[in-house]
Amino acid sequence: GNAVNPFEMIDKYGADAVRFYMMTNSEPWDNLKFDPTGVDEVRRKFFGTLYNTYSFFSLYANVDGFSYSEADVPVAERPEIDRWILSVLNTLVKGVEREMNGYDPTRAGRLIDTFVNDDLSNWFVRLNRKRFWGKEMSKDKLSAYQTLYTCLETVAKLLAPFAPFFADRLYTDLTTATGRDNKSVHLAAFPKADDALVDADLEARMDMAQKITSMVLALRRKVNIKVRQPLAQIMVPAIDEEQRRHIEAVAALIKSEVNVKELNFVEGEGLLVKKVKCNFRVMGKKFGKLMKGVAAKMNTLSQAEIAQLEREGSIGFEVEGQPISVDATDVEIISEDMPGWLVSNEGNLTVALEVELTDDLRREGMARELINRIQNLRKESGLEITDRIVVSI
Repeated sequence: GNAVNPFEMIDKYGADAVRFYMMTNSEPWDNLKFDPTGVDEVRRKFFGTLYNTYSFFSLYANVDGFSYSEADVPVAERPEIDRWILSVLNTLVKGVEREMNGYDPTRAGRLIDTFVNDDLSNWFVRLNRKRFWGKEMSKDKLSAYQTLYTCLETVAKLLAPFAPFFADRLYTDLTTATGRDNKSVHLAAFPKADDALVDADLEARMDMAQKITSMVLALRRKVNIKVRQPLAQIMVPAIDEEQRRHIEAVAALIKSEVNVKELNFVEGEGLLVKKVKCNFRVMGKKFGKLMKGVAAKMNTLSQAEIAQLEREGSIGFEVEGQPISVDATDVEIISEDMPGWLVSNEGNLTVALEVELTDDLRREGMARELINRIQNLRKESGLEITDRIVVSI
């Protein structure tokens, strides 16, 4: 291929994007296949997202005159979603410190990237936009501001070794407005994690909500059903009490995110027909001439036995009087969809989405589409959200 001139890259995308790409794309001791589109993606996906999150914050903070002059809302009195992001933030600080102490800047950088994209922007800000809209500065709104500010300021400090220019600008823009500190980020103390703010159970629950949401949205895309079209239900066969408890705690959040009416749990395996496909290449070596008998046995496993194989990671039985143990890694476990349902499997999590549409659901979807079109027309015509309009259909 053509040699890449790094100076051209720096002129085009900025030094920080080039540096962050080189640090997070592969470990420093591995060869780096330098790819300009990768640099552009980092610029867009990481720096663009972080900048947009800051812009969102500063837009409303300026409207409300938020300057962090009020006393901190005690963390225990903040809504669960704020406690969650602060927990993830402190887990992040611990992770970055751990990786940096182990001389692994690549992993540390990736942790920051994941936090900014998946947790802060795509989850926290997106779910909380409405909290910043209200008229007066309620305790809830103040909590939202303080929480988002803390996340941005901490990320700026964590990012300083990776992207010194961007981090310094982000930090000074934040601290000039609040007067909390007006030195450069490179003169500030590196963040220290507060273990009291880390809540592993809360993180596990929210992780479950994020996973299920992304699985269901992927199923919708598969059959091309827009999120605006409400669907009847999601079914989850929970593998144990703990998983069920975590999902129940965030069920309302999942339902509103993926626009389904119900989230139900199914007992047993009624929902899914699972089949086991043997990996003959791997298993042939392992079982030799017994392979035929092993394969025959695997084809006749009951749904309960397949569930046991998934849960415990292996299953034992006898072939020609010899004890045999088959590992879950030796086989592929596939789910077959029931008619009218789509099923998705990720690790020990299974989600089924009912994709049959009733007339009621169709009408509701149509109403949502209509509202969307009207709001777009309103925007295009330059009308304010407060302007009364007349609609004829």
